[in-house]
Amino acid sequence: MMPATASASLHTRLGMMIVGWGTVGLCYTLGSLTPRTAQVLQETTLDRFIPFNASAIWLYLSFFLLVPAAYLFADAARLKPLMRAMQLSALLAMIVFVAYPTTLAYPVVSPATSGSTILDLLISFDSARNCLPSLHGALTVLCVIALWQRPWLNVFVLLWAFAIAWAVIQTRRHLAVDLGAGLLLGVFCAWLVARKNPENFSKAEKTVDTK
Repeated sequence: MMPATASASLHTRLGMMIVGWGTVGLCYTLGSLTPRTAQVLQETTLDRFIPFNASAIWLYLSFFLLVPAAYLFADAARLKPLMRAMQLSALLAMIVFVAYPTTLAYPVVSPATSGSTILDLLISFDSARNCLPSLHGALTVLCVIALWQRPWLNVFVLLWAFAIAWAVIQTRRHLAVDLGAGLLLGVFCAWLVARKNPENFSKAEKTVDTK
């Protein structure tokens, strides 16, 4: 029989996702209001190693399935840490957006394909000041941590996260430097939340062991 912490209602899961992910959207929007001039980030050798490809936008967009998957399928004991870590990531990123806004030079997207059309649409809605750190990277890390439960699932989630990170650079939605900063931000926030609430993760580990 599974412990009580192993289950959570769909209402609870969706509510936590709205609060956690909603905070990210709010902080991203507020961070774009800074009056400072954005610094243009430059490509590195790693970025040039990954050639631009607008068709990778579909892998990029799978991120918007990964986040709901984390809230819907992670052990219940990890839901609150996931929500809090997302909120903390968003808050810290917003501070950086305001204090040191950054952007990048978007590539010319052609020819007109379904992938390039979607990419052009995303670029048109982009903030020109919220590049570093990448919240895309931070939230991907947090979702991987939340879903880290069984060996077969771990491999699948890691491959999915790697594909998203690759697509983020391949579509030039971010560069290696701001994606790396986002990944580190996610790790730091997950560590800080776990340090403040270690009992949540110990409960989750016990739940996984019983499955």
